[in-house]
Amino acid sequence: MCGLAGLMTRDGAPPEAALLAALSAALVHRGPDGEGSHVAGDVGLVHRRLSIIDLETGAQPLSLPEGPVLVANAEIYNYLELRRELGEEGFATKSDCEPALHLYRRQGLDFCHRLRGMYALAIHDPAAGRLLLARDPFGIKPLYYAETTRGFAFASEPRALLAAGLVAPAVDEVTRSELLELQFTTGRQTIFQGISRVLPGETIVVEAGLIVERRSIAALPPGGPEACDDGEALTRLDEILEQSVKLHQRSDVPYAMFLSGGIDSAALLALMARLNERPVQVFTAGFPGSAVADERAQADMLARRLGARSVSVAVEAGDFWTQLPQIAAALDDPVADYAVVPTYKLGQVAAAEFKVVLSGEGGDELFAGYGRYRSQRWPRWLGGRQPRRRGSFDGLDVLHQATIGWRGGIVEAERLAAGGGRSKLQSAQAVDCADWLAHDLLLKIDRCLMAHGLEGRVPLLDPAVAAFAFRLPDRLKLRRRLGKYLLRRWLADHLPEALPFSRKRGFTVPVGEWIVARGREIGPLVAAQPGVAEIARPDRVAALFTSSGRRSGFAAWTLLFYALWHQVHILGCDPAGDVAAVLSEKR
Repeated sequence: MCGLAGLMTRDGAPPEAALLAALSAALVHRGPDGEGSHVAGDVGLVHRRLSIIDLETGAQPLSLPEGPVLVANAEIYNYLELRRELGEEGFATKSDCEPALHLYRRQGLDFCHRLRGMYALAIHDPAAGRLLLARDPFGIKPLYYAETTRGFAFASEPRALLAAGLVAPAVDEVTRSELLELQFTTGRQTIFQGISRVLPGETIVVEAGLIVERRSIAALPPGGPEACDDGEALTRLDEILEQSVKLHQRSDVPYAMFLSGGIDSAALLALMARLNERPVQVFTAGFPGSAVADERAQADMLARRLGARSVSVAVEAGDFWTQLPQIAAALDDPVADYAVVPTYKLGQVAAAEFKVVLSGEGGDELFAGYGRYRSQRWPRWLGGRQPRRRGSFDGLDVLHQATIGWRGGIVEAERLAAGGGRSKLQSAQAVDCADWLAHDLLLKIDRCLMAHGLEGRVPLLDPAVAAFAFRLPDRLKLRRRLGKYLLRRWLADHLPEALPFSRKRGFTVPVGEWIVARGREIGPLVAAQPGVAEIARPDRVAALFTSSGRRSGFAAWTLLFYALWHQVHILGCDPAGDVAAVLSEKR
């Protein structure tokens, strides 16, 4: 993977070299293997490279003779098929990204419809006088922009726009409310005033520094469930999963995988073991000395069963207190999901040997694994309830005033997901894919791994897998009070040791235990931090950190993460040091 950034000026002048250099320097962690730039007329592009495919000739920017220029943070998995279809003549590299340029020349703004992969890219077309930004339909790879008086600027991460001085660090209050109550944020607006997301699947056209057109590709197919029998569905599932994993293993460098005790990563391991002659390397996180379930023994057993090599990664209280400031620094687009802690540690360990890892994100959303899907289908008198109807701080009497508009983005996603013949289950899945998946799970993977120069790939979020899984009959998703029924059936045939019909436990990190153990020390520091003091009552904040209640613990975690995030990204404090040191830093 890579990092990209650039600027199209409004007055037609060339972008300043110092500004482009600042954008590039802020993204060096995303691409430590090389850098490149392109300046022509009113557009400047910069690129930081993490070399994965075409190590010799794949440096960017890529260009066609007297034509468009591309920079990309991408893996286009069907690039070999596209090259054969387009004809090898005219290709200057073996890069997986070059077919995008040829498709753009032939198909114009619809070129992304043929790309199968994860991507955030920019194309400068000098002849047409325009700049294009595009992002893959699931939003696996990030891309942000700012419309400023100097022009239209974009980058792989908001921190680059801030570091270049294009946007001042200021918090958007509605988006902050979403973060506090949901643990993630929705839609186009980021938590930074003046910085927006290119939405998943969106293509933006910019001319003279102004957006003139938007187009979009949907991640999920239209229509309701399609009828099929169990045997037919199992056969088709095996074919589609194998093809997706095979494509996602295309790489000129070695790859590994993250393995938990869950269904999704176990299925991924079974397929990788089938497709690889050499033993697969797997990394599993666990929490020794805590009360939460430790998945390492189960993961190690599955790895040995399939001849894989297993690395156990211990995540302990010491890691939490020393690494959390760096994690908050990496998550400039913030995600208050406690799974960032083990994800960051896994990325750190895996990056010592590898540049690519595969993981099982997306299985719960596409195959319906969450318990909330089952309860949402029931009538209210049987216990059915609306997902995310309450925020994390409801009833805790911690905030100075009620959070504003925090359900607005979810309500809009629910509106867009309904209708079109979709079942209630499909609509709930679509809501999760729109924001929870893109702006929590995938953002977490991107930032926590790219902080270490490690690329994360997600084979379950492949267009062919999504087209098949989303339109399965509801009965092949939910059955016997269990989600992901078809995927469990498949795993029972191919890796029964994974115990696929055992009830889902969910992934838990013992942040509550760790926080309470140091609550009397950390609580007052969080309460006094300026970003927290302006929204919450200090006495109530400090009390959260000594409470053993589940809701209190989650609220304490959210405020701790936000306090560190605010210190680093708004106040400009150095994230070096442990939690106490960073929270005590003054600006």
